[in-house]
Amino acid sequence: MTRRFIGWEIVIVLALSLGRSGVNALINLIDLATRAPISQGQASLNGSASARPWIDLAYQLSGLFFSLAPVALVLWLLWRWPGGNPFRRLGLDLKHPWRDAWQGTALFLVIGAGTLGVYAAGRALGITMSISTSGLGEHWWTVPILLLAALRNGLLEEVIVIGYLFERIKTLGWNTWAILLSAAVLRGSYHLYQGIGPFIGNALMGLVFGWFYLKTKRVAPLVIAHFLLDAVGFVGYPLLASAFGYGS
Repeated sequence: MTRRFIGWEIVIVLALSLGRSGVNALINLIDLATRAPISQGQASLNGSASARPWIDLAYQLSGLFFSLAPVALVLWLLWRWPGGNPFRRLGLDLKHPWRDAWQGTALFLVIGAGTLGVYAAGRALGITMSISTSGLGEHWWTVPILLLAALRNGLLEEVIVIGYLFERIKTLGWNTWAILLSAAVLRGSYHLYQGIGPFIGNALMGLVFGWFYLKTKRVAPLVIAHFLLDAVGFVGYPLLASAFGYGS
């Protein structure tokens, strides 16, 4: 496979997934910043798609299913070239379940504490929007959908931004720092709709996760850590809002 072919493959994958999200997030930030101070904006995650609960549930499940298509795509591409089981190649298998679990939990605790600090600092500096992590109503399916959304985010971001990109970009001859920084900037870019603070925080998270992957060659702990971060943020949002002043 030629370098040009690999380059176009990466462009297409990102255009269908997180690269597109990064461009839209930047446009959203520019739109807000040219109308009012960033701190006055509000970013709402996991919004409702319909006033009718069963239609809303159908939309949520459909969105979750189709948003994972890029993950299936990159796994298929890696399976086709260089060949072999991409789950084993990326460390997304069940070869070391207990080690993956404790490493993922440790990463969650470290990154989680840092996330709260970055959010608080961003709000104080006026570079971070107020963030609402769940716009869904109170239904019997709300918590399961939020947990599935957390799992979706973990798979989508870690498999593509870490596993796939690291494997593909290194074949282009980039050095380690170039790979780490480019992936970290990409991770930060699709959080720009939340403000400058989340861009910085997620870029730093990307550096930590990228370094971990280079050392272990396993994506599974990163998916676990990301799932726990989002699950606590999505499901535990009311408690966090009360304790840390989110939304203020």
